[in-house]
Amino acid sequence: MPAKIRLQRQGRKFQAIYSIVVADSRAPRDGKFIESLGQYNPNTNPATIILDFNRALEWLQKGAQPTDTCRAILSYKGVLYKKHLLEGVRKGAFDEAEAEKRFQAWMTEKEQKVQAKKDQIKSTKESLEKTRLEEESKIKEARAEEIAKKKSELIAAEEAANAPEEAAEEAPAEEPAVEAEAAPVAEETPAEEAKAEEKAEAPAEEAKAEEKAEEAPAEEAKAEEKAEEATAEEAKAEEKAEEAPAEEAKAEEKAEEAPAEEAKAEEKAEEAPAEEAKVEEKAEEAPAEEAKAEDEKKEDK
Repeated sequence: MPAKIRLQRQGRKFQAIYSIVVADSRAPRDGKFIESLGQYNPNTNPATIILDFNRALEWLQKGAQPTDTCRAILSYKGVLYKKHLLEGVRKGAFDEAEAEKRFQAWMTEKEQKVQAKKDQIKSTKESLEKTRLEEESKIKEARAEEIAKKKSELIAAEEAANAPEEAAEEAPAEEPAVEAEAAPVAEETPAEEAKAEEKAEAPAEEAKAEEKAEEAPAEEAKAEEKAEEATAEEAKAEEKAEEAPAEEAKAEEKAEEAPAEEAKAEEKAEEAPAEEAKVEEKAEEAPAEEAKAEDEKKEDK
């Protein structure tokens, strides 16, 4: 059996790497091998391939048969193309210089393709990273704005809560100043004193006006309640007015039935003497029947 160029599994689970080896076709996959030609790592993009080019070419020329995966690897690295060119030189199609020239042109083109793929992968990765960073920055800015908004709301609420307390604290401090100003004003004319008294009474009048303004909604509510009660009473009166014609109709029906009942009573009163006469006739006929019965008994005897 010929030797085979194949892969030998190494590495850990889900992170396997492979050694490119020359082994007897009858040997197990991870068993004894003849020579190691390199290593293949499919976990990177693009895949990482380390290969002893000259030794792989020698084994191919000796007749070693590569597996499908190893054939793809050798083709990717140019080993199969070099073997093809050397076969052309051996057959006299062209010389070794031409073969080397063609091989170098192919390798240059291959390297450019590989580099273009690497650059594309790198640019895609950078664009994805940039997009991710932009999204994260937008999220951070949105969160910062929300935090600043909440802080401003809390500060405004605290200021609103502290405003009445500050006003209450400032009021006693202003009263002495007013008293201090009142001393020189005492020397002024009585007309000015009267104006000062009117100004002093003004807060009391404002307080009364506020109380009246507060009482006004309560009075409006009471007026609305009275209006609602009045409408309820009107509805009840309308219901009673609607029920009155029905009661009058019932009274009329009763009045119409009364004469019929009187006529029935009169008929009964007229029938009573006739019934009494019948009873008297039966009473008179009774002795005659008794006499007939006695005569019949006598005749029988």
